[in-house]
Amino acid sequence: MALWIAALLGVIQGIFMFLPVSSTAHMVLTEHWLIARGETLPPPESAEMILFALVVHVGTLVSIAVVFWPSLWRFSLNALGGAWEWAGRGGRGGLPLYWRLFWLGIFSVLCTGVLGLTLKATFEHVFASPLMIAGTLTLTGILLWWTDRLAPRRRGLKGINLKVAGVIGLAQGFALMPGLSRSAMTIVFALFTGLKRRWAAEYSFFLAIPTICAATLLQAIEVYRLGLPNTVGFSALAVGFVVAAIVGIISLKLVIYFLYRARLKVFSFYVWALALGIATGLIDLAPALG
Repeated sequence: MALWIAALLGVIQGIFMFLPVSSTAHMVLTEHWLIARGETLPPPESAEMILFALVVHVGTLVSIAVVFWPSLWRFSLNALGGAWEWAGRGGRGGLPLYWRLFWLGIFSVLCTGVLGLTLKATFEHVFASPLMIAGTLTLTGILLWWTDRLAPRRRGLKGINLKVAGVIGLAQGFALMPGLSRSAMTIVFALFTGLKRRWAAEYSFFLAIPTICAATLLQAIEVYRLGLPNTVGFSALAVGFVVAAIVGIISLKLVIYFLYRARLKVFSFYVWALALGIATGLIDLAPALG
């Protein structure tokens, strides 16, 4: 992979990772377009390109660490303190709040993993089909539009239970399909459970850290197990990672601004226009002749 392509895909990932419009869909569509223009790339549905997509996703985790550092630090200290307190009671009594939230997050990731592994082949098939991506983008737009019409949410951190964590985890699992935005799916379904907008955002973005790291590790193991040639290149992976991390900081701050003001529906117009362009052929993804 040429380094300029890796940088381009890193920019796309950084911009669209946190905007609720599916960064994976944008990268896959860009890859289809580049291949159609004659650039040398493995197919978007190949194990190598899925690994590249996950590596630049890991890059955007740096953005989460930068923007949410105070909250992450507070959560980590409180979770460790809660674990120490609970252990000091000999494991008796209820779990302290942040220690309980830690395990609920693990449960969400488990739900994502079970669904993702079960439907892995189906999700990978969507990578190869721009028309199917148009359909999933349309669904994302509908969810975003619906979300802004919800009444103010009342559920706080103490109200997060196994049911809420499971719903968010399953929503994240479906978002492994290109076109279904991970941030949109997790935030939207968190809001559907009654979670306040602030906590829906923080739970969603914190949940991305273990989920993306685990998915990247599993995909790297698969690439190694299959013995595939390294046509992407470690330099391209590094460039994509760094660019996505830097650009993602701006994107994350932008989506937080719109989320807290219940303005996510502005993105629905964009994803509907993109889906229409793909479905009607206005966005040309067909291989060039000659």
